[in-house]
Amino acid sequence: MDALNSTKPDNHQILVEEKLPARILTLNRPKQLNALLFQMISRLLELFIAYEEDSNVKLVIVKGKGRAFCAGGDVAAVIRDINEGTWRRLGAKFFWMQYTLNYILATNRKPQVSILNGIVMGGGAGASIHGRFRVATENSVFATPETALGFFPDVGASYFLSRLLGFFGEYLGLTGTRLDGAEMLVCGLATHFVPSERLSLLEEALCKVDSSDPAIISAVINEYSKQPYMKEKSAYHRLKVIDRCFSRRTVEEIISALEREALNKKDNWISETIRSLKRASPTSLKISLRSIRQGRLQGVGQCLVREYRIACHLMQGKLSKDHFEGSRAILLDKDKNPKWEPSKLELVSDDMVDSYFAMMDDEGWEDLKLPARSNLPAYAIAKL
Repeated sequence: MDALNSTKPDNHQILVEEKLPARILTLNRPKQLNALLFQMISRLLELFIAYEEDSNVKLVIVKGKGRAFCAGGDVAAVIRDINEGTWRRLGAKFFWMQYTLNYILATNRKPQVSILNGIVMGGGAGASIHGRFRVATENSVFATPETALGFFPDVGASYFLSRLLGFFGEYLGLTGTRLDGAEMLVCGLATHFVPSERLSLLEEALCKVDSSDPAIISAVINEYSKQPYMKEKSAYHRLKVIDRCFSRRTVEEIISALEREALNKKDNWISETIRSLKRASPTSLKISLRSIRQGRLQGVGQCLVREYRIACHLMQGKLSKDHFEGSRAILLDKDKNPKWEPSKLELVSDDMVDSYFAMMDDEGWEDLKLPARSNLPAYAIAKL
């Protein structure tokens, strides 16, 4: 084990294996679906920075123990801390560290292979989708469920969702729809699909790859990949409707467009989509749509800086208490009955949305400062 691994009491939360030129990092909180704690994020950041400088390391494999890759950041822990009135000391520090990790993963010189054999949500998407290779399986479940929690798709989601085909990213970000491994592959969230029974063979093969060349690594993963079956009910078969509706300028227009579609044809998928939009926080929906739209035209760093502002406003709770209310209703009390304030889309004005994107007027607060990056490979430079 490397020196970094010997000093910290929380080592069991991230297991580190050295296998020839590969490093295997396993998120190890299976009972909590590998939800990321601050010290886990900080440890991953430390490891990825060290590996980038270590010429013996050619690639990094990241996976999760149990039935999840990672279900997100440990929001409940953060909310409990914030409720004690220390949002800036704890909450802001958590997001600063997490978004810095997302940036380092997105621009890393060493290829990352994420094995997404299970649940991938929120912060789990941030810890994997920014990496070079994302391997889905028949057990993969991806979602960005933040609008139901009074939050918004963060961890750089405004960058990667906005780059999916058509307006599929807006659809995923606003509705929190779950995708399986086949859908992740076809929409571009995953780069490969490997049946779970072949993962140990894949891992073994990857540990023998003495190269950081993405073409070579991709060829190895291809040997274990297959073309998965897309289920008939998949939202991906409804891209035309999604593009027609989710390309609209406002959330209200998106819902009206869906309601018009529902009049024209009976489709449970449309009514379920409308229901999930109407269940979500109106404020979150408007912030999320604006954030993803801005993400289309920005590099990953700019996206993370913007998302950090929004996250800090939501944690501070001056503009809206929806994040606390959503977390209470879904994660803490679990009554699944959040009382949003404002309660209707038309009560959330453009000016109100603007304020989440502005710098915070709070003593000691500053914009996210991302580390300088150099000697990056072409695929990383393209994200800047």
